[in-house]
Amino acid sequence: MQFIKQQEVFLEKELSWLSFNHRVLQEAQDLQVPLLERFRFLGIYSSNMDEFYRVRVANVRRKVLMSKNKKEKKLALSLFDEIQHKVIILQAEFDDAYANLLVELSDNNIHLINETQLSPFHGQWLNQYYRDKLRRHIFPLVINEQIKLSDHLNDENTYLMVSMRSALKCQYALIEVPSNNVPRFVQLPDEKGNNNKYVILLDNIIRHCLIEIFTGFFEFDHINAYSMKMTRDAELELTNEINLSLYEQMSSGLRKRLNAEPVRLVYDKKMPSDMLDILKNNLGISSDKGLIAGGRYHSFKDFIEFPTIGDKSLEFNKLPAFEQSYFSEVNNAFQTIMQRDILLYYPYHKFSHFTELLRQAAYDPKVTKIQICLYRVAKKSRVISALIEAVKNGKEVEVNIELRARFDEQANMVWADTLSNAGARVSFGIPNLKVHAKICLINRQEGGRTIRYAHIGTGNFNEKNAKIYTDFSLFTCHRELTNEIHQVFEFIKYPYLKFHFNHLMVSPINGRQMINELIDHEITAALDGKTAAITLKVNNLVDHQLIEKLYQANNAGVTIKLIVRGICGLVTGIVNQSENINAISIVDRFLEHPRVAIFHNHDDPKVYLSSADWMTRNLEQRVEVGCPIYCPQVKKTVLDLIDIQLNDNTKARILDTYQTNGYQENSRPETVRSQIDIYHYLKQQQLAQLAVTLTEAKHIVSHGVETV
Repeated sequence: MQFIKQQEVFLEKELSWLSFNHRVLQEAQDLQVPLLERFRFLGIYSSNMDEFYRVRVANVRRKVLMSKNKKEKKLALSLFDEIQHKVIILQAEFDDAYANLLVELSDNNIHLINETQLSPFHGQWLNQYYRDKLRRHIFPLVINEQIKLSDHLNDENTYLMVSMRSALKCQYALIEVPSNNVPRFVQLPDEKGNNNKYVILLDNIIRHCLIEIFTGFFEFDHINAYSMKMTRDAELELTNEINLSLYEQMSSGLRKRLNAEPVRLVYDKKMPSDMLDILKNNLGISSDKGLIAGGRYHSFKDFIEFPTIGDKSLEFNKLPAFEQSYFSEVNNAFQTIMQRDILLYYPYHKFSHFTELLRQAAYDPKVTKIQICLYRVAKKSRVISALIEAVKNGKEVEVNIELRARFDEQANMVWADTLSNAGARVSFGIPNLKVHAKICLINRQEGGRTIRYAHIGTGNFNEKNAKIYTDFSLFTCHRELTNEIHQVFEFIKYPYLKFHFNHLMVSPINGRQMINELIDHEITAALDGKTAAITLKVNNLVDHQLIEKLYQANNAGVTIKLIVRGICGLVTGIVNQSENINAISIVDRFLEHPRVAIFHNHDDPKVYLSSADWMTRNLEQRVEVGCPIYCPQVKKTVLDLIDIQLNDNTKARILDTYQTNGYQENSRPETVRSQIDIYHYLKQQQLAQLAVTLTEAKHIVSHGVETV
């Protein structure tokens, strides 16, 4: 049994998050993962790290700078140092992984080369490529005393810091790597007699063309370029002016974010010290905190789009999404939901079943009203298109758009304008509460009364995310559930009224209370000598009150199993605290995103799907919805899928006190890779459902013939 200090009952969430990103990096190091996919995991790791600095490190930095309490300031400073130490270790591991991948790539006759490795043929080809494709996007920023550098840098991009040296002076300039306009990776044309494939980064094309860019404008004997990238504080500062709407406050806050203070500077470790000093002085960086010496390239997030090249075995085998037969075998989606609750599990099922439901609702003469909460949507959103078409057909359409969805604020403001201009009734939620619920409600007139059809999910209404995020979508017309979903929409419009929910967990109204009651029920059972168990799957578990409640359940004898993708503040394996708690994290080709809570309930499990993680913000500062599963078939599916994940012995890591990310082993002789095994489970379920549907159809036809 592990031993830690008694006071260490919670892990720091920032350090736990870095442990999660280390699990992503492990995928880039895993020899069982196809080679090109491993490059893409480097991109995911890098993208994650960018957001980590923009949000979490920025928050720690603010505490260091602004805290008036000496103890709090000291703790924040200590945490900042721990973060810096761990990031540097991970950066070295990242650089080693990248170097190893380059060797493996070459072993497969694919070469990611730099400007010094070009053949004469490829050099000439790139000169022309620069003139034809790239030159129009190159705008060097010449550094001088009149330029305030931090006002002109975008923390989404990588820059090349260029030095032009002559005998008399040294001139500096910055070139933005325009990866938003030109592909970051360029595959070079094949050469006769050479079976190798060559790829070059956009950064190195610019390096190759440096002399051409600056000759005729500056005098220099030597010219060199070193990469750098800056990350800003992403916190939005909203004004409290009563006369400004939330929309206007968001517009102002987004403009301020563009000039927010830098929290990280990543630079080429070979950059000369005088050049680094120029950068630090111009960016107002007075200490080494937030400085990360890295390799030759930054914005590795672009490696998410590493090109498809070479043998098919270098990528994951395709797992095409399949149709949910209950939807695909009927023309009218409402009729099939009326017969049974239906569960979709993305990306295994097609997200188009939901957009098809909206499409039908848009012109169905019986549909009178559509209500939906939008947090993040795709750039080309069929959800938005269907809502606009519904307005055209005279339906009442109410859309709550969360303007404060981090990094999607600007896009959501545009969507709000688009929907408003189309005639939809658009709202922006509740002051001081983000609306994070994944709900949609459709009113339909049937037999002289209103029947409500609801969607309750764990993920956003986003076609793109549904291809890479695992998420549940529940479709139901269960009267008690749909009536309470209606009440959630009323709460969003009239938060000053009192609402009571008997079935749904609705934050911030009763979410925490219901979770506590369900845990207490298991504690009582355990104290009575009965079997008691809790299984929880979330992205993040950091709320101290709920963690302490789980510790209380542990001490009562409740068996607790956790699947936590990201941050886990709970410390496992401590006697008289958490010896009955096991926690794992699964990182694989899809991003695990559902929130599921299962309570044993005297062998009659209570199962909830939710939009909420177990974080204070989700329970107290957001509108979230958790829904009980009442349909036995749907409940069995969820229980089976969670059981498969708990037994993963391929991609599940153990979340221990020291965050070592060791892989889970279990007693099963067979290999269990949950994401793949779940695909086969759902495929078999689909075939079984089709068989039942065909049998029912034959029975109907046969019965019809006999009647005739």
